[in-house]
Amino acid sequence: MIKNIFWDVDGVLANLNYAYYNFLTKHPKYKDRYADLKWEDLPKVLPIVPKYGALELKTHPQYGEQMDYDFCHSPEFFTNRPLYPQVIETLRRLHEKGYRQFTLSATFDVETKKKFLHTLLKDVTDFLTIECVQHGKFMHDTAKEDVLKACFAEHHLQADETILVDDRIYNQYAAINVGAHPVRYRCEFTSDLPEELKFIPEVHSLAELEQFIADVNAGKRNIHN
Repeated sequence: MIKNIFWDVDGVLANLNYAYYNFLTKHPKYKDRYADLKWEDLPKVLPIVPKYGALELKTHPQYGEQMDYDFCHSPEFFTNRPLYPQVIETLRRLHEKGYRQFTLSATFDVETKKKFLHTLLKDVTDFLTIECVQHGKFMHDTAKEDVLKACFAEHHLQADETILVDDRIYNQYAAINVGAHPVRYRCEFTSDLPEELKFIPEVHSLAELEQFIADVNAGKRNIHN
């Protein structure tokens, strides 16, 4: 049975790709270079590398680290990531059905990100627990695993009753390593899972995820592909 849902925010609940596009085309340092960038060409500027599986500023071949720094330190761009359609409605329906819900978002500054998320998700903070974690330099350390374990202990959750919904490939391992179940969310720009992770179910919308949870709990579908 699935009873607990941990949501990654960027690429699942909020449109980080929109924030990246806005940043590249409007930031004073980059707008001249990318003023004519088309939305569909974002992966040409930010090549999707296998360990991420989604767009990351850090993957820019020349300016990745600087772009990431500039983005994280420019509040007008960093916080300009709107929620995807039906996020609030979906989270409310799941709450009404009894699911416990958390966000688990990696960030460069935990307090800044928490403040932003409390504003972004203000309509559901009466039941949504917002957790953030300081990511490591290469974003594949054990930080997310450690926070999951801490949440399990604090909130008396069972790992095998928990799913982590995340678009990044490296975060699928975090769920597996703590005994929870990963669910891969496919947003606008994502690459396929590697062969070793093909067993992980993938969804392409919140409606599809909601149906997946219902099917698993009704015994109509296995939690693994």
